[in-house]
Amino acid sequence: MTDSREFCPRCGDPVADRDEPRPGEPRTRDRKLCDDCYFEDFDLVDAPDRIEVLVCSGCGAVRRGESWRDVGARDYTDVAVDETAEALGVHVDAAEVNWGVEPEQVDQNTIRMHCEFSGIVRGTLREKSVTVPVKISRGTCDRCGRIAGGYYAAIVQVRADDRDLTPAERDQALEIAETHVADQEEKGDREAFITEVNETEDGPNVKISSNGLGQSVATRIVERLGGSFESYPTLVTEDGDGNEVYRVTFAVRLPRYAAGEIIDPNDGDGPVLVESVSNRIRGTRLASGEEYVSEYAEGETPDADRVGRHEDATETTVVTVEDEHAVQVLDPETYEAVTVPNPDFFDDEDRPDAVSAVKHDGDVYLVPDEEETGADVEADAVSE
Repeated sequence: MTDSREFCPRCGDPVADRDEPRPGEPRTRDRKLCDDCYFEDFDLVDAPDRIEVLVCSGCGAVRRGESWRDVGARDYTDVAVDETAEALGVHVDAAEVNWGVEPEQVDQNTIRMHCEFSGIVRGTLREKSVTVPVKISRGTCDRCGRIAGGYYAAIVQVRADDRDLTPAERDQALEIAETHVADQEEKGDREAFITEVNETEDGPNVKISSNGLGQSVATRIVERLGGSFESYPTLVTEDGDGNEVYRVTFAVRLPRYAAGEIIDPNDGDGPVLVESVSNRIRGTRLASGEEYVSEYAEGETPDADRVGRHEDATETTVVTVEDEHAVQVLDPETYEAVTVPNPDFFDDEDRPDAVSAVKHDGDVYLVPDEEETGADVEADAVSE
């Protein structure tokens, strides 16, 4: 830099020649000042005297402006560091800025932040130390307030058609709802929550924060477990703009038959162990061991007689294997030796001493173990 004919407007001393500001840089009067006058009023860091942070005592969210934000902090010290970084401002003329912070826990609600800054200004290294107390106060965010107040906009009712839900279906329906809502929370939707789960004899009622979320939960339950659902809106109030506000009940109806049931389709080929359901029934014929797939008609459930459930099968003794088509076992009720069909799932080579069997319309049928069906009979269906 060389002397120029320009003079400092404050002290009158010559001012070193400076480059013109780049496009977008401010053209301030300070650029005309000499270094001594410039640094008289220069402050490397703009720091508030105090920072107040409102933290939700329920979920740990932080109030920023008019909204609450999930910050994912491990403790309030992390919150204080983040808020301090947001509040501090470094002079626009500083380059190669470095800073560090050392928190000091004064008490449960106060953290003193010791901050060290350095930067290059007009070719000179400038340093600044500031201490900012951060006051932590606690409140309740909108979301936690709604949860505490029992707010909900949708109910997902899970029932089964003409039967009781199985324990597995109850558990899986709730797991689907909880997982989907948790996924939406992780994506940043603070309005996604389950208010309450009411267990009834017929099935669970899940109260959910929004109608859209309720519909997506009902859809996922049907996609996973089969069946269908219908929605029933109820007008509950009007908002401040006069718009009608509805609470919607999503009635999920699982298929009439559940995985693990033994049914008789009444087609002359004997009972079937059901392995999956979704309007169309898939399972194993007990007489032959062959795969059974029911005829399919949209919206219709095939008719069949209920024989029992897989766990109702009784262990009985194998007397002898007559040939590849017949095996002799003891009748589970009369204990007389009877000849029954030899299904594909019966292991002729291993020839077990005992097998599971059910009796239907006077005939005895062998029942495969769960691992022999190629599917977990308690697992729920995947829809078509």
